[in-house]
Amino acid sequence: MSAQPTIQQSLAIALRERLAVIADREWYARDPEGHLDRLRTVSEQITILQRQLPPPVDPQLTHFLERCSYDKALAFLEEAR
Repeated sequence: MSAQPTIQQSLAIALRERLAVIADREWYARDPEGHLDRLRTVSEQITILQRQLPPPVDPQLTHFLERCSYDKALAFLEEAR
C-alpha cells in the first residue's frame, strides 16, 4: 500500500497540472470552454490545498501563492524536497 501524498506534494501536483493545462494550446483551440473549465477547477484545487498547508508555512511560499506566482511556488516546493 502506498503512502498518501502530503499536502505539499498534492499542491506541487496541482501546480504542475495547471502549467500543463495552460501549455496545452491544442486543447484550447479545440475546446476553449472545456480548457477554461479545467483551468478553473485546478486553480480552485490549488486554493483549497493552500488553505490546508500545515503551519508554519514558509513566508516565501505564502507570498508566491498569494500573488499567484505559481511557477515560483512550484520551484520552491521542488527545492524543499
